[in-house]
Amino acid sequence: MGAEAKCIVTIGRTKTEGKALLETDELIFRGGDVRLAIPYKSIRKLDAKDGVMHVTWPEGTVAFDLGPAAVKWADRIRNPPSRIDKLNIKAGQLVLFVGLRDLTLREEIETCGAVVLARGTEPVDAIFVAANDRGDLDRLVTVQKYLKRDGAVWVIRPKGSANISESDVMKAGKAAGLVDIKVVRFSETHTAEKFVIPVAQR
Repeated sequence: MGAEAKCIVTIGRTKTEGKALLETDELIFRGGDVRLAIPYKSIRKLDAKDGVMHVTWPEGTVAFDLGPAAVKWADRIRNPPSRIDKLNIKAGQLVLFVGLRDLTLREEIETCGAVVLARGTEPVDAIFVAANDRGDLDRLVTVQKYLKRDGAVWVIRPKGSANISESDVMKAGKAAGLVDIKVVRFSETHTAEKFVIPVAQR
């Protein structure tokens, strides 16, 4: 989910200062010698009061001193955004897949009320480009002719691949005249990077 905050975590009688992160499916904390990764599905009890979020899971109870953000964090853990929310796909939008064969994503998009076109025939709100190696990034130039001026191009690349890196994607996006504005976890194996046309050129 992308939120992060500096906070103090209390485990038993031990207090540790560090950074907490709200990820897609787990709550992470790093500070001192403490390393926590608490899957949301493992949380047995969750509450927030007086600026402190208490999380109970199989390994015990952890208190996160988050101040005013405690209630918001607890709500986001209880109601994590869906992948479609993170990708900002909405009902009525037109979407185009370029080199991407993902039936699950297609179903998610269509379920929310958006339409996935079979081919580029008219300007769309979002284009998903599969990039399994650096050569696939050349598509960032050609796909723009199908994109609405305020639309988005999402580059879907495999994590930890020697064939393509985040740096490769960012450089290609810039070379294509696009601006990168967001990165989200697409799946267990893939990352999605969002690009848009610069405001001055729309």
